[in-house]
Amino acid sequence: MKAKADLHIHSNASDGRYSPAEIVKMAAAAGLTVMALTDHDTVAGLAPALDAAGEFPSLRLIPGVEISTDTTGGEVHVLGYFIDYTDPQFKSSLERMRNSRAIRTEKMVSKLKELGCDVELERVREIAGSGSLGRAHVAQALQEKGYTASFKEAFSKYIGRDCPAYVAREKLTPAEAVQLIAEVRGLPVLAHPFTTTNPEKMVMELKPHGLVGMEVYYAGYLPAETNNLLNLAQKYDLIPTGGTDYHGIDSASEITLGGTDIPMRFVDKLIALAEQRGLKTS
Repeated sequence: MKAKADLHIHSNASDGRYSPAEIVKMAAAAGLTVMALTDHDTVAGLAPALDAAGEFPSLRLIPGVEISTDTTGGEVHVLGYFIDYTDPQFKSSLERMRNSRAIRTEKMVSKLKELGCDVELERVREIAGSGSLGRAHVAQALQEKGYTASFKEAFSKYIGRDCPAYVAREKLTPAEAVQLIAEVRGLPVLAHPFTTTNPEKMVMELKPHGLVGMEVYYAGYLPAETNNLLNLAQKYDLIPTGGTDYHGIDSASEITLGGTDIPMRFVDKLIALAEQRGLKTS
């Protein structure tokens, strides 16, 4: 079986549709040999995912997280791989971030009501279930009520950055996120770099704080964009990584689990770095 990886996947522990165990089973069925569960600002899905992965010896599950940060030039997300997800201080930091997500969601729902979108906060919470409350759940509520035709449109019309119902929330800086991941002996990687207006400037800022990689192979990136990022990664000696950013919510536009082609030599390089640093890799 040809090796295949997806290093950017979400479960319903944050804003994905499927449970961690379901995601693992889907990854195995898709032929993945390496996957990372990287829920937003939470590690709650990692223990059940690792338990489920025990049933699939050919699948390596990397414990991960995606930390949301903000700058004047756009949102910046930082992925952390091979993290010590049991660290109490780390979990406390993530909890503070999840609380700020909940406050932001309440404010967004209020703004939507002012715009004539009758979305109920209680319904948004129901959609989120036990997951970390976020904009994805608001988007689903908007689509459910018919205010938008798709999950994607909810962001572009109402709740995306610079849209009328957008609300900023308390976040770490990108450098603080990199440092937080490094403190739990994880490998920090810059996610989907084109969400910031100047990826090279961001890389230059984060490299001294411990950034080891950059997401080069990402769902929806054009070949020219991927090549630009690959050159940037090589210039700053970063490991090129990649993934689908799979949530399982918008089947009409979302790339399927494992649907981004990531050269395995780079995945192997990430694993080798983790082993070199003495991190738990299996």
